[in-house]
Amino acid sequence: MVWINAIIQGILLGGQFALFATGLSLAFGVMRFVNLAHGDIAMVAAYATLSLGLTLHLNPLVCLLLILPGAFGVGYLLQRIVFGRVVGVDPAFQIVATAGMSVVLQNLIFEKYTADNKGLNPGKTLKISGLRINDKISLGYLPLLTLGFAIVVLSALALFMKRTRTGRAFRATSDDSDAARLMGIDVRKIWAVAMGLAVVTVALAGVLYASSTTIDPFGGPARLIYGFEAVIIGGLGSLWGTLVGGVVLGIAQALGRQINPQWGELAGHFVFLGVLVFRPTGLFGKGQVR
Repeated sequence: MVWINAIIQGILLGGQFALFATGLSLAFGVMRFVNLAHGDIAMVAAYATLSLGLTLHLNPLVCLLLILPGAFGVGYLLQRIVFGRVVGVDPAFQIVATAGMSVVLQNLIFEKYTADNKGLNPGKTLKISGLRINDKISLGYLPLLTLGFAIVVLSALALFMKRTRTGRAFRATSDDSDAARLMGIDVRKIWAVAMGLAVVTVALAGVLYASSTTIDPFGGPARLIYGFEAVIIGGLGSLWGTLVGGVVLGIAQALGRQINPQWGELAGHFVFLGVLVFRPTGLFGKGQVR
């Protein structure tokens, strides 16, 4: 029963990883863009929610109604003003630009909020209570909510990509941006919308993460690593692969901690390395590695 509980907790943790990874998968799938500031954007959203909640005396989850539209606008403008200059060029420029932005965001948060750990309070019931199955298994309400958000977000994105005109433009741009331009698609606008959606998903992930634990200004890179691992395990550019990758990573960490409390992250890294060695394209990846 203890091992069953570890697997269940790993699945719930995987929902958090998948939500962090969704924006990375979307940005890479649509425009082959790797954003090293992804985790730091999540921290910015969490701290912005903290300030907004204290100012307006609102629950952090209610603040999402204001934070997420703002996150879309920020992502759209970032792509238009900054990231658009390094899409489609040497990946080294993407690394330099986004790594530089990561450092800037970390230090801005540090200057505003100091290095003290902070967290969001979504309510005592949601934060510490859960659904008790038996004396060995309990499902926390907040992890369940996070997993539910991950499934809903990925389902909505999948339907958006399949059923809407903009979504079809996403797929066309992903397949061949030059051909998409010839067909009259405004590729730069599509990239900006994709980045806006990517920032929305990571902002949601950041707020839910800060609601479950404490955060600090320099916690973004760790979230970025887990997001990357989930994306690569699932397969680059595969939305549902992102969910599977997050769950696999979460289960690996949970089982590792069950064996030894210090082995959680190490077990996840070993699974990640195993996928790189035996299936470099990921579980649901397509194409050949070049």
